[in-house]
Amino acid sequence: MCMCDLEEKYSVFVHKKKKQRNNLKCSCSIRTIFVINFLYLYFVPADTCTDLNLGYCNDLEYSTTIFPNILGHRSRFEAESGAEYLLLSVIHGLLNGECSPEIRLVGCSVLASPCRDNKMIKPCRSTCEALRKDCMHAFEAIEMAWPYFLDCDRFFAANEEGCFDPLSGMRARQEVALSSLSPEEPSTIIQFIYASNAQMYSLLKRTAAKCSHISHVYSIGRSTEGRDLLVIEFTDNPGHHELLEPEIKLIGNMHGNEVLGRQLLIYLAQYLCSEYTLGNQRIQSIINNTRIHILASMNPDGYEVAASEVEESNDPDGRANAQNLDLNRNFPDLTSVFYRNRRSRHYRIDHIPIPDSYWFGKVAPETYAVMKWTRSLPFVQSASLHGGELVVSYPFDFSRHPQEEKMFSPSPDEQIFKQLARTYADAHATMSNNDTDRCGASFYRNRGIINGALWYSFAGGMSDFNYLHTNCMEITVELGCDKFPSEAELYPEWKRNKEALLSFLESVHRGVKGVVRDTNGNGIKGATVSVRGIRKDVTTAEDGDYWRLVNPGTHILTATAKGYSKVSKRVYLPHNLNKAGQVNFVLEKVCIPDFLLYIDDHLFPTADSWDRFDPYNQFERHGEPVVTEEGIERQEKPWWWNYFSQSGMSSPNWLLKNV
Repeated sequence: MCMCDLEEKYSVFVHKKKKQRNNLKCSCSIRTIFVINFLYLYFVPADTCTDLNLGYCNDLEYSTTIFPNILGHRSRFEAESGAEYLLLSVIHGLLNGECSPEIRLVGCSVLASPCRDNKMIKPCRSTCEALRKDCMHAFEAIEMAWPYFLDCDRFFAANEEGCFDPLSGMRARQEVALSSLSPEEPSTIIQFIYASNAQMYSLLKRTAAKCSHISHVYSIGRSTEGRDLLVIEFTDNPGHHELLEPEIKLIGNMHGNEVLGRQLLIYLAQYLCSEYTLGNQRIQSIINNTRIHILASMNPDGYEVAASEVEESNDPDGRANAQNLDLNRNFPDLTSVFYRNRRSRHYRIDHIPIPDSYWFGKVAPETYAVMKWTRSLPFVQSASLHGGELVVSYPFDFSRHPQEEKMFSPSPDEQIFKQLARTYADAHATMSNNDTDRCGASFYRNRGIINGALWYSFAGGMSDFNYLHTNCMEITVELGCDKFPSEAELYPEWKRNKEALLSFLESVHRGVKGVVRDTNGNGIKGATVSVRGIRKDVTTAEDGDYWRLVNPGTHILTATAKGYSKVSKRVYLPHNLNKAGQVNFVLEKVCIPDFLLYIDDHLFPTADSWDRFDPYNQFERHGEPVVTEEGIERQEKPWWWNYFSQSGMSSPNWLLKNV
């Protein structure tokens, strides 16, 4: 109860009693009794057990408390008037429903601890410590410090001291609910309902907190309207690239009104976390040997529009972002550069730099964030989940003859792309079945896969950009005709796609991998590894490791780097090989004559070409931080500060970080 509510209640209470007193012509003694009763109710401290009567704490597992409380509040009135109580009353909204009601129940057990035999019983320290571990990320997400009155060492007691667990009743009710599930239900419990943007962020953060040993969340940027582009990562060493461990990414909701992929990726994150913890050996093997990055929503602004219109339309708006840009047409058109230069032996046709002219156009912040993310990690393969058809398409998406809208336009890696697409389509319940009803397009005898440009041609697509600018090979998965299916369809769609998603994650462990080192054993960053007959090289990562997706058979691999010798090796990959073959290279330093440097620059990416990104600082933050006379950077108050600054109470600076 806030101060203004209390004042209003007091005024009404006084007015009512005055009216009764006038009607009854009560004596001074009656008025005195009224004042004493009011003072006792709100101000007079008690040293005995008293009824628990705090509005936001009345659903606790006990009914009596005692004052002064642990924080030193001498009465119910003092407890209700503090910032601690106000925080508990608004915490559900501040944290978007996350860690609720746990935070409130534990906080209430501090403000109004249970009383037995006129003695206070403190809440359990173990409960507080578990809560902090699970919920700290939710406070960090809104840049709020962990509340001081939830200090586990100061205000909580050890189990052996006879403490009280404020969450025991809630856990018991949850166990009863889980026990009512039939044995046929999956061990991983997922709610197959749509998640708003706030709920999606909450689910991903809570999932990462539950599996902090194998997962964490990070943001790659913000949408046009300021929403986080939040990625959840799964690996046995979160936050770090491990030598020879391949990296894979899954992206959903690129078009805001194509939402099934977004939901499937949210479910996949929950499934990976739960099944790893439950001891599922297949999931443990995937996560222990792969670094997985999941961007469930690339276009959260478009989703907001689509979600608000879906009840009124079978095909809601929201495909584009908030700038009305189609994100899958907003990437640099490197395919045209490839077609122009493919017959020239003096220019690379892989790791093509972004043309300067691209930056003079309208670049969406979502596109920018994904480009920067794709360049920052050594991704091996990727899938972008869409809707509107039931098929997997693969590069090139832009026709080799721009006037031809439907023309087979293969990349140098046509065969491996077909195998990647085949991996997803064949593992899907119905996608590769030629009898499956399609959504208007004809894929007769294609068994659910197609070259993108043969389906329909467009420039500026994300898959072509991945292939021509980085090492990453990306396919586009069209999940079905209905872009925004009903909630009743979410669980059946999860069953149709779960095996396909897992199979695609496992498929990154094919082909060859290895490390390119110098004679001193140091990894060489930026060395190229080529496969004879495939005019598309891959480059080594920071520590010299590389991954090259190739199909089974005999291949000749060559590794070279600027200033080093060239080394070639013949490799045979059997059809029954279920993991990547390892091929390492050791290169010797060599001297390069000056007259060859010009030619060499065309054969290797340079700092003036591929390594340069956003040369005109289109997306750099402008403005200097405000600094006080004492030289201290002034902290801008977070958005939630108004909840407390307008309440009339002393400001809770203990909620500000870095104070």
